[in-house]
Amino acid sequence: MITGKYINIIIAGVLLVVIVFTGIFMTVPGLIGISGDNSQPEYVTKLFNKDKIISIDIKADKKEWENMLKNATSEEYIQCDATINGITYKSVGIRPKGNSSLSMVANSNSDRYSFKLEFDHYIKGQTCMGMDKMVINNIQADSTYMKEYLSLDMMSYMGVTTPLYAYTDVKVNGEKWGLYLAVEAMEDAFAERNYGDDFGKLYKPETMGGKGNGMMKDFPGNQEGQKDTKRENGNQQQQSEAVKGATVQGNGTNDKSKTADTKNNQNQSANEGGRGFGGFGNNQGGGADLKYVDDKISSYSNIFDGEIFKGTDADYKRVIKAIKNLNNGTELEKYINVNECLKYFAVNTVVVNLDSYFSNMKHNYYLYEDNGQLTILPWDYNLAFAGFQSGSASAAVNFPIDTPVSGIEMSERPILNKLLEVDEYKVQYHKYLQEILNGYFNDGKFDKTVDGLNSLIGEYVKNDATAFFSYDKYTAGTAMLKEFGKLRAESIQGQLDGSIPSTTQAQSKASDKLIDASAINLSVMGTQGGGGRMGKDGENQPQQEQQQGNNQRPREGVDSAQGNQQQGKEQMPQGGMEPPQDNQQQGGGQGFGDMPDRDVMMQAMKIIQSANGKDLTEQQLQQLKALGMTDEQIKFVQNMPFGNGEMREGRFPEQKSKNDIKMQSVTQISVEDAVILGVCMVFMSVGMLFVAKFRRRKSS
Repeated sequence: MITGKYINIIIAGVLLVVIVFTGIFMTVPGLIGISGDNSQPEYVTKLFNKDKIISIDIKADKKEWENMLKNATSEEYIQCDATINGITYKSVGIRPKGNSSLSMVANSNSDRYSFKLEFDHYIKGQTCMGMDKMVINNIQADSTYMKEYLSLDMMSYMGVTTPLYAYTDVKVNGEKWGLYLAVEAMEDAFAERNYGDDFGKLYKPETMGGKGNGMMKDFPGNQEGQKDTKRENGNQQQQSEAVKGATVQGNGTNDKSKTADTKNNQNQSANEGGRGFGGFGNNQGGGADLKYVDDKISSYSNIFDGEIFKGTDADYKRVIKAIKNLNNGTELEKYINVNECLKYFAVNTVVVNLDSYFSNMKHNYYLYEDNGQLTILPWDYNLAFAGFQSGSASAAVNFPIDTPVSGIEMSERPILNKLLEVDEYKVQYHKYLQEILNGYFNDGKFDKTVDGLNSLIGEYVKNDATAFFSYDKYTAGTAMLKEFGKLRAESIQGQLDGSIPSTTQAQSKASDKLIDASAINLSVMGTQGGGGRMGKDGENQPQQEQQQGNNQRPREGVDSAQGNQQQGKEQMPQGGMEPPQDNQQQGGGQGFGDMPDRDVMMQAMKIIQSANGKDLTEQQLQQLKALGMTDEQIKFVQNMPFGNGEMREGRFPEQKSKNDIKMQSVTQISVEDAVILGVCMVFMSVGMLFVAKFRRRKSS
């Protein structure tokens, strides 16, 4: 029996053990055999396992599903049950997503949209292993299926804060829907995973118009209500040509770059030519270019309307202050996360991703702000590896590392320009480029990575029920991708060593020093405007139907037999538009369906911009008609649906606070943590019993 002489010592000892044990558990759990990985949510390892393909089976009301597809450009959520790797999540929100890819599918006979899955849209606090939202991308315009995967993989390799990604085999109501790429949405779970529960503010600058606008929705002859007629009349090729031109649209008013002659100057076509409608109205602003305008919040609507977490005026003013100092080149390391931005620039340059901040599009990136410091983060890489606005194969392979922009001048992209103006930062940027070459391309690693991905997804691609490209196109695309990667790495190495010019201007004067890219056909890898079959379309459809058991689904209201007959002559060739002479790709001077060619549009936009938003004068109208434009075309160009300051995808229906996220993280406790907490509670209970017993004995 324990005497009163020792009871105080025993109680003190027990409490000391509890305190020490709890302290270790809270600070350095590894000392007691607890893995530090427990701080990461389950979905990091259990879902986004790069060596495995995620299984997603979506079950939704058939009528609601068909109605959602029919009105895809509205991007409205419906309710579904999603079984992911065998675990079913009830009442998940799902909707189509995208810009040009959404419009292309909407104007085809395919239902292969990209989708957003929001697990807490209908059930507050519901997550998928700790993840609140993810997207599944349809891999449009990429015959290789690998462009986005490889780009994000390089970003991750370089230590850039990157969303998680993995391939996923998707079914809908029991039907095979296709092989997609699942990507972690850059929202609550992403922010907490990377920055902790005291994360900063996240924005997705956008210049492509408001939600539901669907980039092609307002083009002449493509208004809502005419869509089915267009399909029945077999106008697939016109729609594809239209999208091809539309995807190089910008949001500005002052085009500072000259129109390139792509036949005579292949080297400059990547940086000056092939802009389509891009570069128009760069002075309309909105902030997506990160230029400083003034201190008014309204001057940066394209940033703040794309807020992911609801902010205050104080939050917005911190961003504006950082942008102001960036443009002035003052205290750059205080206001810009220099190293991470340089790494982002390096990867983006290597993979020639021009549907981005690097071009007149100035979108497809996230802007993270924490304590007044800005970081640029990666997003949307299906058009990387010269799939967009890249001009000739030579221009793409030799894309200059020191002026890595397209359709604009360096001065128009201050976060890139101001950093590379500093010698120290430029040297570091070059070191990061070399690091990518050493770690990802030299000794055949790039080829091995492509081959490894092929081993993982090859059979899925062969049996992809809704593939945009045939399996033969896929194999040809991956082979071309490897060749492109080899030549691109050679060019970058030469530019770093000084044997190849590293700027657009220098390359134009020394084309004989450039890497020979005659073996490259960019369209084989897939380019914007070249979506392949888009469902049941395409020259290889009979072969595909044998492979896939007729799993292709014609859009509701379209007779499949009639559609196949109609599309035989007018639809786009499999794998995209064949390149014209001199291997020029979609960048330069092609038409715009019923719209005039680029040069006419450039002149037309200058005339319209001179009106400064007012009604056109009779003289201006006559000038436009002298260019050969119809009244319908003039009206459309006047009302191009860009720069209205409304974010397509960034804003939540219900903004969640950090406290909400903290509460969710508390409920998502692992089994190991529960055991440890239980042991702590036992020790505490024993201590309390000793105290209680000791008090009773003293009182007696």
